[in-house]
Amino acid sequence: MKNIFGYFTLGYIKWRTGRIYKWIVFKKIFPSAYKMAMKQPVNNKKVVFVEVRSLVITNSFKVMYDKLKNEYEFDIHTHFLGETRVKKRQYIKNCVNMLKDIATAKYVFLNDASNCIGSIKKLRPETQIIQLWHGCGAFKKFGLSTADLIFGEDRKEKLKYPFYKNNTTVTVSSPEVVWAYEEAMDFENNHDVVKPLGISRTDVFFDKSFIQKAFDKLYKVVPQAKGKKVILYAPTFRGRVASARTPNQLNLGMFEDHFGDDYVLLFKHHPFVKKIPVISDEFAQFAFDVTQTLDIEDLLCTADICITDYSSLVFEYSLFEKPIIFYAYDLENYCDWRGFYYDYYEISPGPVFSTNKEMIYYIENLDTRFDKVKIKDFRKKFMRSCDGNSTDRILRYIFDKDKSEQKI
Repeated sequence: MKNIFGYFTLGYIKWRTGRIYKWIVFKKIFPSAYKMAMKQPVNNKKVVFVEVRSLVITNSFKVMYDKLKNEYEFDIHTHFLGETRVKKRQYIKNCVNMLKDIATAKYVFLNDASNCIGSIKKLRPETQIIQLWHGCGAFKKFGLSTADLIFGEDRKEKLKYPFYKNNTTVTVSSPEVVWAYEEAMDFENNHDVVKPLGISRTDVFFDKSFIQKAFDKLYKVVPQAKGKKVILYAPTFRGRVASARTPNQLNLGMFEDHFGDDYVLLFKHHPFVKKIPVISDEFAQFAFDVTQTLDIEDLLCTADICITDYSSLVFEYSLFEKPIIFYAYDLENYCDWRGFYYDYYEISPGPVFSTNKEMIYYIENLDTRFDKVKIKDFRKKFMRSCDGNSTDRILRYIFDKDKSEQKI
């Protein structure tokens, strides 16, 4: 690929990094790719799924993808941009190919932020960009909500290179959190975009066959879990996406001493984390890292207790109305770094601890300390639109929106 649309060679782009690189790519190359492809008419049967970071179809898409593939007559395309996972040269190439494709698509599905699609100044009106998102609720801040915080860029930079501008529909898990997504995605003056239709990926949590298969997978990967209860430790990452690191403060020795006879402990680190801590062989019958071997959906279905910190998975896990523990030993630093949409202590549907000893004592006394009513109230407030029918509801909405009569 010697030259892109007569602007600059990729060698030049690679040489001139920073602001110049960003301006060339997002203000010239990407818009030109889309504009050239717009010469062709829109294909009303074309559906495009865009994975911004992943190189495979993730579970955020799977329910919707299978639904459209198996029950509708669509021409389905997929694109894997590989942001932060492939070299810049390949990423630019992936984005250009994707933009050419969506220029003639009727429906485009996203599950993450994309300043590549956001770089298009004027999207053709026939195309719908549906943001399914990858999480539920509204916990830690993102998007414009982080402007001028340590985690985020300044507001001017975020508005210059927007991530969500061309989204025509954003689906969220409850009416309660609409305001947070409007703030984060800069839709505070446009209340027709963010809709509490539910999150497509949560439909599996209401599927008994899916839950049974999740247990089958667990026992195949961790046979030691048979006949025991499961503690899931699933922390979010620390730092920035490109250099994400995981916390390593859980005391395996203490946990095995107290729970080794009755429980197994499963570690599921955030997918952004590249360097995962190794579990010592001395805990080989108690603690297991399943980051690469079991999906988070399978783990949420099978866990008896969930320990996390600032992860939005607590919203999905609340559907099962089981105990959640918040291990927030670095809460003050994290709050300064990224911040939350609600007061952390008030929103948390379970106890907040800063030491291993506190967590162990709580688990030992679950019968008297677990407040199920608090979990139920949390679920009702933040997961009201997730009832096992979210995918169908989303499709009805987007088809009605353009009056299309899609054949089932």
